[in-house]
Amino acid sequence: MTLVSWVDLLIGFFSPLGWVFKALTAEPASALFWSQKLMCALMAVLVALLLDKLWGEPPVWLHPVVYMGKALGLLGQWIAPRTEVGRDYARFMLAALAWCALAAIVFIIYGLLQFLLPDSLWWLSGLLIGVLLKPLLSWRMLKDEVLAVEAALQQSLPAGRERLTWLVSRDTTQLSAATVRESAIETLAENLNDSVIAPLFWFAVAGLPGAAVYRLANTADAMWGYPGWRGQGEQRRHWQWAGKWAARADDVLNWIPARITAAWLALLAGGVAWSALKRDAAVTPSPNGGWPMGTMALALGVQLSKPDVYQLNPGGREPQAVDLQRAVNLASKAVVTQVVLALIAMIFVAFWMWKVGLHG
Repeated sequence: MTLVSWVDLLIGFFSPLGWVFKALTAEPASALFWSQKLMCALMAVLVALLLDKLWGEPPVWLHPVVYMGKALGLLGQWIAPRTEVGRDYARFMLAALAWCALAAIVFIIYGLLQFLLPDSLWWLSGLLIGVLLKPLLSWRMLKDEVLAVEAALQQSLPAGRERLTWLVSRDTTQLSAATVRESAIETLAENLNDSVIAPLFWFAVAGLPGAAVYRLANTADAMWGYPGWRGQGEQRRHWQWAGKWAARADDVLNWIPARITAAWLALLAGGVAWSALKRDAAVTPSPNGGWPMGTMALALGVQLSKPDVYQLNPGGREPQAVDLQRAVNLASKAVVTQVVLALIAMIFVAFWMWKVGLHG
């Protein structure tokens, strides 16, 4: 088979965006088949988001991301060095190969799960794919944890600092109430992308395998991608070179979703200054994180910062308790918008299926 044939085969099996094209260009009989597959994908998105709203995260023993993390942890102990070294291309290549092997395994597992679902019962496949998609995205837990930071701050500043450690890895012991809120809002904005928009984007591009590989990449970046020392005691490893591939892979996979997230936040906030957003997006070390965080800062009129690293919307005020709730409300609107879009798309596809059926 040629490369084009392989790509067409993968699109046919896994890509909802590809199914849109096929439904619009195929003969009536085939168009009905691709339309049903598209309805299946749209239903899966609704089911996943509904399950997240109703029950949040599945138990640890059922959570696929937990097992991804365990695999990354075991491999990381073997790959990353115990001592600080200079340019270490061997570790870089070893980590890259390990990442690619894990990504291939995840893609194959989720690809088989999606492939084995019945095409003839699109509604049943949509339900099952939604159940499998849910652990690959997370909004309820993110929202609850951010709101828990404000609730803890209302008790005391030390309680707020302690609760923030559930969300960030930075030292929180010297943060003021304002900077605790800044960190919580930053985490909310960045993880709206990482935990909702990006998984849905890659699901649209490559189905369940795409969303699963993205979640692996995002987890690998969190565990491997930050340079310097990580871990304690026997688990302590140096990640300067061993984590570069994971960090860059996450940057690539988040490039489009981060800008989509920023666009949704800006649109739902009634617009933000484009020149200011471009300025803020350019000052963060990540090529992507500054987009959703900068948009959130501008939309709320607050400054968000990480000491000695970046400052977003420097002319903004310090965030207050009400701003954290406003941030959650704005991010919630972005999630609800995904539901509304899926419902509207289902109506259009249903109409298309009816029209195709008349001429089939």
